[in-house]
Amino acid sequence: MTAGGNLFENLPSNSMAEEAVSRLLDARDLRVERIVSFGHASPPGFWYDQPAREWVVLLSGAARLRFDDEAEAVELTPGAYVDIAPHRRHRVEWTAPGVPTVWLAIHYKTSDG
Repeated sequence: MTAGGNLFENLPSNSMAEEAVSRLLDARDLRVERIVSFGHASPPGFWYDQPAREWVVLLSGAARLRFDDEAEAVELTPGAYVDIAPHRRHRVEWTAPGVPTVWLAIHYKTSDG
């Protein structure tokens, strides 16, 4: 039997300086992470530009993502998800302060990137 866990167990405290990223699964073309934010955002002027696709779902809290190629930010509430193409520049503009914003991020590669 494979060891399991619970995405809502052992959440870090809201006094952490940076988001907490826990790698849950790491395979050849797949990486699954739990990310916990407490009012965190990307640094000013910073954009993620990743070589693999990323599918992310918000499990709790609230967040706002900004994509370099869109005028409006994307509001995320629990259950909302986005699939981010490789090298699509994006940033975390805002996460809810004082409550855990829990993300599940799946980084993967396909034949087209």
